[in-house]
Amino acid sequence: MKKSIKVISLTLILFAIVGLGTACSLSEVKDFVHGPVPGFETSPDRKQDSDNKPDPVISDEDTTIDLPSEDLVPLTQTPAIPIVLMPVASGSKVESNSKAVIDYSNTADGYVMVKWNKETTSNLFVQITGPDDVRYQYSILPDGNFNVLPLTGGNGSYTINVLEQTSDGRGALVVGTTVKVTLTDEFAPFLRPNQFVNFDEDSEVVKVAASLVSKEYSFPEKIAAVYNFVTSNIVYDTDFAQSVIDGAVSSYIPDLDSVLARGKGICFDYAAVMTAMLRSQGIPTKMVFGYADDVYHAWISVYSDETGWIDQVIFFDGESWMLMDPTFAAAAGSASSLQNFIGDGGVYTALLLY
Repeated sequence: MKKSIKVISLTLILFAIVGLGTACSLSEVKDFVHGPVPGFETSPDRKQDSDNKPDPVISDEDTTIDLPSEDLVPLTQTPAIPIVLMPVASGSKVESNSKAVIDYSNTADGYVMVKWNKETTSNLFVQITGPDDVRYQYSILPDGNFNVLPLTGGNGSYTINVLEQTSDGRGALVVGTTVKVTLTDEFAPFLRPNQFVNFDEDSEVVKVAASLVSKEYSFPEKIAAVYNFVTSNIVYDTDFAQSVIDGAVSSYIPDLDSVLARGKGICFDYAAVMTAMLRSQGIPTKMVFGYADDVYHAWISVYSDETGWIDQVIFFDGESWMLMDPTFAAAAGSASSLQNFIGDGGVYTALLLY
């Protein structure tokens, strides 16, 4: 992909809510996605404020794109071919000890792979801090399987630390490394599976995406086909959303094929399923966590070489696409209520990219 590729941000405000009225707080969502954040037992200069925020990446420029709203049926056209760039633990660059392994052989493709080898009942975490100074935290299991963790801060230095939670709730550093990353393509992290957007060649989400999209489709047609499918086939899971808000579910990572099979999901599910489907068609897609005003949301940004940035919210008024919001379309279908909440779309602040 050329460095001159242009970008379209199709902002999907995916609220972790019940209906239109209840939203998760920032702390609830952070704990829900990442698990509790332990203290970091290492030198003081490596501690970091967990509430740090990068500068907003959503601009106030008013731009739109027309996307087809009608159902698209590619049965008479050449089916699309899935493009799944699978991460691998090559073993050529490794930092490890008897407990944990960090494989950073393929940082140029925008990811590292981490696994834990020893039996333990402790909570395990990986913290990654990149050149944007944003700290990402991931929970891992002691199952000996590699976890794919994206490097989304661009080119520069990344510190990767594996932590084991101690009895006092702090995190003891088990193994760590600092690597300098030069990406082969600036969009490489957003074309591949990772822990939060987990799929492979045999995933149902990949097969469904290929069945929906013809290779003759334009970029907007591909986006519309996936969007229409997701909003028509996944309903908002209000019971599960309430269990998250109540704290009954403390952490969660979507199983994308299970979401399709259930036909139910919350905001995280909608965003992850769409991200996987679009990536499997070679469309660079970010899943973004951040704020609209003081409410924590998830949305996606999609890149195309056919158009420039579209940073404003895009609504669908029944005739033309002005907003693609699968959560609200599936749960309530109330564009006017959503528009009243988000205003002109100039209040978005992106925090974390996956």
